[in-house]
Amino acid sequence: MRAAVHAAPLDARRGIVRIHPRVLSMLGMRPWEPLELTGRRRTGAMVAMAGEEDNPGLVFLDELVLGNLGVRPGDQVLVAPARVAPASAIVLGGLPSLPSGVDPAALRMALLGKVVTTGDGVSLLPQDFARPDDGAQVQAMIRTFGAAWGESWQQFVLQVLAVSPGGLVRVGMQTTVQVGGAATATSSTPVAPKVTVADLPALDEQAETLREWFDLAFHRAHLLERLGARPEVGVLLTGPAGSGKGPLVEAVAHQVGAALFRLWAPALARSEPNDAMATLKKTIADAIARSPAVVLIEDVEAVAPREEPGPLLSILQEQIEVAMKDPKVAVVCTTSRPEEVCPDIRRPGLLDQELTVSLPQRPLRQRILEVFTRPMPLDPDVRLDEIAARTPGFVAADIKALCREASVRAAARLAATGEKNVSVTFADFEEALEDVHPSAVEQSSLEVADVSMADVGGMEETKRQLLETVVWPLAYPETFERLGVEPARGVLLYGPPGCGKTFLVKALANEAHANFFPIRGAELLSKWVGESERGVRELFRRARGSAPALVFFDEIDALAPQRGGRDDAPTDRVVAQLLTELDGIEERHDVFVVAATNRPELVDPALLRPGRFDRLVHVPPPDAGSRADILRTATKRMPLADDVSLDALGRACERYSAADLAALAREAAMVAMRESMAAPVVTKAHFAAARRTVRPSIDPVAAAAAEAWASRYR
Repeated sequence: MRAAVHAAPLDARRGIVRIHPRVLSMLGMRPWEPLELTGRRRTGAMVAMAGEEDNPGLVFLDELVLGNLGVRPGDQVLVAPARVAPASAIVLGGLPSLPSGVDPAALRMALLGKVVTTGDGVSLLPQDFARPDDGAQVQAMIRTFGAAWGESWQQFVLQVLAVSPGGLVRVGMQTTVQVGGAATATSSTPVAPKVTVADLPALDEQAETLREWFDLAFHRAHLLERLGARPEVGVLLTGPAGSGKGPLVEAVAHQVGAALFRLWAPALARSEPNDAMATLKKTIADAIARSPAVVLIEDVEAVAPREEPGPLLSILQEQIEVAMKDPKVAVVCTTSRPEEVCPDIRRPGLLDQELTVSLPQRPLRQRILEVFTRPMPLDPDVRLDEIAARTPGFVAADIKALCREASVRAAARLAATGEKNVSVTFADFEEALEDVHPSAVEQSSLEVADVSMADVGGMEETKRQLLETVVWPLAYPETFERLGVEPARGVLLYGPPGCGKTFLVKALANEAHANFFPIRGAELLSKWVGESERGVRELFRRARGSAPALVFFDEIDALAPQRGGRDDAPTDRVVAQLLTELDGIEERHDVFVVAATNRPELVDPALLRPGRFDRLVHVPPPDAGSRADILRTATKRMPLADDVSLDALGRACERYSAADLAALAREAAMVAMRESMAAPVVTKAHFAAARRTVRPSIDPVAAAAAEAWASRYR
């Protein structure tokens, strides 16, 4: 669903989210139940119904929940029923003090019923107080807040520093509320490391680079100065969300003996400018006083956006410059959206060094699995190499979630069966894979096919070429490397409508265990200047971030027709951007592009040369043998009478496409059902009746034109 800012006055800052009644019913939820939301962070809220007239594709929330999710209006948000535990304890930061006149129980009353997790922002509002029978008690609590902090207490945004147990919890009457540090975005106390470099097997290279930078600046500054260089470290650390950027900085800072001070930029962005400036200044001052130190600013695009930068950008630049004057203070900013970071902070003297955390490929995913499964009693049937092969696009956080979900499935199974052998099996991981998906890609764009090449009837030569182009490089990379072969990266499928091009590509994505990005040609076109090109860039960025990936352009003739028409045609700019992405400077490691068209002569010729679409594959109308194979696939779950000969039927169905044949089988079954709902089989007569309804759709002229075009490229 897409996020939208639309909060009724009574909902604002209360942790209440509204969704359409139809969507609420699809989720199997009722109003005022806990809802889990996932954006760039995971958080919880109480769900309420939006209006019937509202857009069902939108989730309505306020600025506070937006900040907790780390998203902006228009971003994608995943919603699901939440599994929440009662909170035994919650630690809050952001309060100036806790005077003796304020009972911590009053804070609990203000938070009662809220669903929160570590890192969330919460508000204290009079309307959130529970209403016991003694209304005077509530009023007395509200008066103590006003006496302690003045009328501004209603504007406080507090930070949840810790919850017990972990995960999503709901504040109840049994919850103990404690007050921690005073800063909403950070504490001035250095952060103790939770992980070591050894716990980050996929980040060895990045850890070594970062350690070298820190070590030179903190411990060998004199050597740099003798060589004419200033010992300053300003780093922009990029990589997919959940890939371990924060733990990487923590681990390396601890390794070189530096204190770590953390700031979360979205918390700063939702603070008042004066409060944010005070937090920044205090953190930098504390880091200088405790040097050597590392200041970590996470999700920096929230305070330094490329578009419409606010007053916090200049404050951030100023404070980074202050920190960089001390040679023993390093500043590291992280982001999973480098294209949204303002270029003003990516200049010499500020963040002049960049380090990228790439998506882990299969061998690294196996190493991460080995780390996360160390404390798990694994059954001998668990094959970590196979799990690694089935988790393309997974970052470290996803793999950790997968292991946790597998343990939960194992616990549920053991509790139900009473088995004595306490272990996690391969079947538990398979079940967990159904619910845990890669967070590096947006789920609205990710679609994994549920068909295989075995479901594709006929077309043996076409299937062979596609398997060689896409599956072989992923399955046998060492062979390609040994023989010095650079695999093809692009395939154009062309042929008459209905011949199974799209179905074939879905089966190919499943066969390759690749993330699938299906795009219809016209989807990327926009009337706004630059938006179409931006859509192409964003598509390939997501695909590279979730490799191995298969990008499929259906009806590419609509997206990339021949150039040379109107000077302002948006498709001309789209073609230029496609050419840049297909064989530009940036490598497309394990990103394959497949396109399909019924009119290949309309596609811009520049796309058809090697290095872009390396293979041009003709998908002809099925011949008699292929038609029989397609009918076998279409009727594999259909009981057929003995008088049905699929070979004879295939010979008789001249000019029928794959789609026509599938429709023919379906119509034959419907004819049988019209005769009797108890019909045991589908007979030859039923197929004959269906042929009178389902007519062939292949145009001989179009098929001849495609064949003639194919002869030019053989």
